[in-house]
Amino acid sequence: MPEKDSQCVAKQPRLVARKFLARPQHEGLGAIVRRSIGRFELKYFDPFLVLDEFSVTAPAGFPDHPHRGFETVTYMLQGSVTHEDFEGHKGTIGAGDLQWMTAGRGIVHSEMPAAQGTQQGLQLWINLSSKNKMIEPNYQEISSKEIQEATKDGVTVKVIAGEALGAKSPIHTRTPTMYLDFTLNPKAHLHQPIPSSWNAFVYILEGEGVFGSSKATSTTAHNLLLLGFGDGLDVWNKSAKAVRFILVGGERLSEPVVQFGPFVMNTQEQIDQTIDDFDNYTNGFEKARHWRSQAAIS
Repeated sequence: MPEKDSQCVAKQPRLVARKFLARPQHEGLGAIVRRSIGRFELKYFDPFLVLDEFSVTAPAGFPDHPHRGFETVTYMLQGSVTHEDFEGHKGTIGAGDLQWMTAGRGIVHSEMPAAQGTQQGLQLWINLSSKNKMIEPNYQEISSKEIQEATKDGVTVKVIAGEALGAKSPIHTRTPTMYLDFTLNPKAHLHQPIPSSWNAFVYILEGEGVFGSSKATSTTAHNLLLLGFGDGLDVWNKSAKAVRFILVGGERLSEPVVQFGPFVMNTQEQIDQTIDDFDNYTNGFEKARHWRSQAAIS
């Protein structure tokens, strides 16, 4: 993706098409999430299935549960979470760390607090194409110090996936995806190219910013902004404090989506087969028969 000067303006700027305020709701075992994608007004934004800003304090968490047919991206903002799965993989990610999990044909795992106090982060579900839904599970974990970062003209970016300000992520994405964590100081302006054929959105974490057009009204934290068509996004910080947000884009799959909780396939028949596979410990779920996480046992 070619880079342009951060002070340029997009030839076809992406304007804000829709805006949602993510309100707190209960999820898992006592966890609180602000869900923006995956709620009843926005069940799917191709290729994105769910975006949660989560907050969890022990003993609450996300105990043993299955997935099939998509990827989960967990990006920690505060505290730490321990992940375990039936393949024997176990790891803890802390503030600024990332786990990119490809569930593929099937995984059962748990995600539980690993520290005192409140753990906060983002979890994004990215759909897989029909050709990739039944691939073997895979994990990519990157610590905060390994995440590429760049700063220019009052703009700092952490590149989770894709490229920005000359920095590029080592993460491999099955569904072509960009995931950028931006902080803009007061008076800073950002131009970020986005492939014109991709869907893209912004989720604001802290502060307030002006998105898409310099004449737009500012938008505050916990709002999701769906972007319209164009070749890039312009952002201005006209406030007295820094604004932090993620910009996420992905190639549209343009395939049928049938979802049943943690299972996402292309047809109802495939969902029925997935439920049967999980119930009978077959076709990718064999290890679920005797596996329980340490968190569930203790």
